[in-house]
Amino acid sequence: MVSVNQGAWVPGSDNYHYGYNSLPNLPITGAPADANFRRWSVLHDGTLYRLYAFRGSSRDTLYQFAWDGTSYAYGYNSIPVLTLTGAPADADSGSISLLHSGGAYHAYLRRLGDPTTLYQFVWVPGTATYQWSYGDHAPTLRVTGFPPDTDWSRWSMLHDGTAYRIYAFHHGCNDRISQGSWNGDAAEYQYGHNSIPQLNLKDFPDTSDAGRAAMLHDGTDYRFYFQTR
Repeated sequence: MVSVNQGAWVPGSDNYHYGYNSLPNLPITGAPADANFRRWSVLHDGTLYRLYAFRGSSRDTLYQFAWDGTSYAYGYNSIPVLTLTGAPADADSGSISLLHSGGAYHAYLRRLGDPTTLYQFVWVPGTATYQWSYGDHAPTLRVTGFPPDTDWSRWSMLHDGTAYRIYAFHHGCNDRISQGSWNGDAAEYQYGHNSIPQLNLKDFPDTSDAGRAAMLHDGTDYRFYFQTR
């Protein structure tokens, strides 16, 4: 069974601690046999914790799970299968990040060959579709200023009620991440903007898969997840 190890940010510090104000391990249940947990994300929408994984090798189909009190259960209070539509030809589906902004569900893919350009998809209410370039949401977003050793294959995004935030690991490092946030005046995500620029991951167990991380904010805590291996 796939599960995730959970930690949370310790206020007043630059550390995420395993098990801090958290259930240390969360199972994922009911997943379809072809769920691809190498490509996954999480969010909190103000009511439920939600988890997503691509279907197999698909570029556009996601399975949705939600926390039922004991596990992230496939299809629980969820549209079980979601589709990304309108994606540009160079959208990189090798990883994905999702968040809830308080008003909408957002999904992001990087541009192939240019991971500091993000394509933004937004869930169309009443459908099972996340649409690129939907409504008045910017279709393309820039990320600037991150360190040259940033590992853009390991990244995550969240919204904390005030700011849109983006995180990424460093190449060759599994216990430190860089943080940036959206600067509306500059219309871009900027490293260190209104952020602790470097954050440490403390005491996560050896069962943690450093290649499979995700983050969310639940209205109270900033939470960090590693899948188990």
